[in-house]
Amino acid sequence: MKTAVIEALEKFYGKNDAEIRLFYSPGRVNLIGEHTDYNGGYVFPCALDFGTYAAIRKRNDKKVFMASLNFDLKVEVDLDALNFDKSHDWANYPKGVLKVLQDEGYDFSGFEIVFEGNIPNGAGLSSSASIELVTAVAVNEVFNLNIDRIKLVKLCQKAENTFVGVNCGIMDQFAVGMGKKDHAILLKSDTLEYSYVPLKLEGYKILITNTNKRRGLLDSKYNERRSECEKALSYLQKALPVKNLSEITIEQFEEYKDLVPDEVLRKRAKHVITENKRVLDAVKALNDKDLIKFGELMIESHNSLRDDYEVTGKELDTLVEEALKLKGVIGSRMTGAGFGGCTVSIVKKDAVEEFIEVVTHNYTQKIGYRPTVYITGVGEGAGEIKY
Repeated sequence: MKTAVIEALEKFYGKNDAEIRLFYSPGRVNLIGEHTDYNGGYVFPCALDFGTYAAIRKRNDKKVFMASLNFDLKVEVDLDALNFDKSHDWANYPKGVLKVLQDEGYDFSGFEIVFEGNIPNGAGLSSSASIELVTAVAVNEVFNLNIDRIKLVKLCQKAENTFVGVNCGIMDQFAVGMGKKDHAILLKSDTLEYSYVPLKLEGYKILITNTNKRRGLLDSKYNERRSECEKALSYLQKALPVKNLSEITIEQFEEYKDLVPDEVLRKRAKHVITENKRVLDAVKALNDKDLIKFGELMIESHNSLRDDYEVTGKELDTLVEEALKLKGVIGSRMTGAGFGGCTVSIVKKDAVEEFIEVVTHNYTQKIGYRPTVYITGVGEGAGEIKY
């Protein structure tokens, strides 16, 4: 894959003397802490060991040529006319990054860029953040823009919010841009305070199972949930001097929950407040080398996402139920926005084959089509690859 994008760039756009540089950006999975990010809470993602490669070569004009080996679409744009175009599909993500960089006053010329990734598209493993970060890091390095990494992460989030129109939180871009091998990141979404927590999974593997039900954040009820949280917060703020739901303790919520007149809004707030606590408990469990406790918290997280936040659906619930029937599985939960996408499970190494066989068979029987299981490691964040 590394060399394929370089060869493709020369095949699509011809050979010349300009240097071709190669960049990589991972996918990410959130181990626990779902729908807390836009509520100012803690999340606990890690970078994966698969992602997006990009080969890039400078031009002397204002034209940008984009191609992907994953899709037929090739796009040509002018840096003086960067606008969202629905027909440009995936290319709107890198275009958005370029537009935001321009709006921030950064100056760069045109270029050719070819992408190839092995993140399942639409699975909720952040293929969009991965292509944004690989573009941003490549342009930053190739044109010597000297933007520090956390600012780049914020600019990529801004591109997705303002250019593509997906109201995502910061977690995806942060995990992709700041990932560290064999570590997860404890991230406070509103302040971007973060720390790395060693992920020592001796004897266990992380398995990601894709429901193969296509869903995009744009089509999901993501924005609806976000607005429900804001409404619940506005009621609780009558008694509590807080900026977001994640500042509220479970005890405070129990005391003041009756201020929220609508049961649905109460459930949404309850999920966020309890999930935020679960993240901190999960980090403690890892630091105590108590993987069993970590797995139990993952299961509690899924139940809360199913019952209080109502973002799972039969596909995700079936995957979790079937996984937890197996002895070698200590934790399983939906990950990502929900309504399809993936589950993340922690599975004993000697139970991995049984997991793939049994979960695939039982899910197919119940849902009517097969899931896909990925055995993953915890990888590095975005950067240049020397070849």
